[in-house]
Amino acid sequence: MSYPKPILISELQTALSDPSWDSVVIIAPQFDAELPDNIQTVIQQHAKFDQRIGNSVVTIVTQEIAPKRLVLAPTGQLTRYFDDVRRYFDAAKLAAVEVIKMGSVKPLLVVLSDKSETYKNATTVSYLGFSQALWQPLEAREYHGESIEPVQTIGLVGGDIDVNLAAAIESGKYIARDLCGTEPERMAPPQFAQYCVDSFANSNVKVSVVDDMAVIERDYPLMWAVARASVEVERHQPRVIRLEYIPEGEITKTLMLVGKGIVYDTGGADLKTGGHMAGMSRDKGGAAAVAGFMKSVAELAPKGVKVVAELAAVRNSIGAEAFVSDEIITGHSGVRVRIGNTDAEGRLAMADLLSRFKDEALTEVNPILFTVATLTGHAARAVGPYTALVENGVAYKMGLGENMVKQGDLIGDPCETSRSRREDYDFVQPRTKADDLLSSNNGPSAVTARGHQFPMAFLALVAGLEQHDVNSTQPMPYIHIDIAGSGVENGDWQHGKPTAAPVAALLSSFL
Repeated sequence: MSYPKPILISELQTALSDPSWDSVVIIAPQFDAELPDNIQTVIQQHAKFDQRIGNSVVTIVTQEIAPKRLVLAPTGQLTRYFDDVRRYFDAAKLAAVEVIKMGSVKPLLVVLSDKSETYKNATTVSYLGFSQALWQPLEAREYHGESIEPVQTIGLVGGDIDVNLAAAIESGKYIARDLCGTEPERMAPPQFAQYCVDSFANSNVKVSVVDDMAVIERDYPLMWAVARASVEVERHQPRVIRLEYIPEGEITKTLMLVGKGIVYDTGGADLKTGGHMAGMSRDKGGAAAVAGFMKSVAELAPKGVKVVAELAAVRNSIGAEAFVSDEIITGHSGVRVRIGNTDAEGRLAMADLLSRFKDEALTEVNPILFTVATLTGHAARAVGPYTALVENGVAYKMGLGENMVKQGDLIGDPCETSRSRREDYDFVQPRTKADDLLSSNNGPSAVTARGHQFPMAFLALVAGLEQHDVNSTQPMPYIHIDIAGSGVENGDWQHGKPTAAPVAALLSSFL
């Protein structure tokens, strides 16, 4: 695993005379007097016969600077109320494409921004956008070799930047993209687990894997139901992966994250039809993002914060052993769940892990619980390319979601909050005394009112978290994070690059 390492360059003029940098990329709203005279002259001369300058990415070959190659990447307008730092992210992505075409392997990024709060992370975000464009799928690297990602080092000039933080974020995003974006056989549950074991080897994150089918059936009964049709195929058998970071010294806060890792979602007995199965190898994006977050934690080694994650890696297959709608399954918490739709499997895969975390949280210091999942088409319909946050009463009262929205905006990993309401809890109430909870309705979430909000109510109830809400003597904040709209670029679940949302937003908000 190799991501492009950032190097902070303090003196631009010196760097422009250094031939070890083989291209200079300027990312800015406009190319003006902030630049050295020799670059301004090159741009002004070129602008006389190229109207693209300032409007789209332009590449110039010039003898005026040692790197020879000059790439101008305009951000466009930044002054409107709806503009945000993603203008830099997008410009950097476009520039990276041109850099690769030119054959550059050691680019220098020069980031010019105003000094407002909105753009204070412009350099970091530009580096992340550039790196996003450079990433190639794991299968491609294994086939073509690591040379398919030729850029290993990126110089950064512009503003205040913590290169260690930038590197840690990209390290986590790289792993998240690998885990999410890899095809379902190469990243079947056992291989998903092995990738995690390898990625955290010799690190400060302890990895343990539950691979005993009898243990999973006993301790994770709802997850087991999802896995039932896959168990007879050994290479598809489920795994529970635990990642744990414990800092030295006093612990003041504990983060506990559950990730949905459906390595392939056929829909189960409620089979996906009409071409909607393509891209469902990316239904492991939640677990991928949580693993990526843990990689960033490992790199940063934050003091005072304990971070624990559990990932449910499972394949929702079809076959004689497949679970079906109408079944009643008793979860880890003792709650009897009636299955409404087998294509609403992600909440079942996470439910027992969240229930066990709730029990653990009783003895942890200031715990905050999360579920992260590509859960509902409704989230994508409701908030588009943004990450949807649904909080319980405790998290809402603490303002955790709103803070994540603010921090996500500043780091180019935007989120939107959705309120949890009484209708969500009513929606999953049992219709008979044979069961305690309904997992879902039997229609697509995208056309179900409050289709991404009510799953949070289900998860809170099935895990027993409603007993630890605002009126409890031991309240626990809980945020359900739905990345169905933000998990891949352009909403293209089969071909789009994974975005690694919400790794950067989580880091900025909680570390």
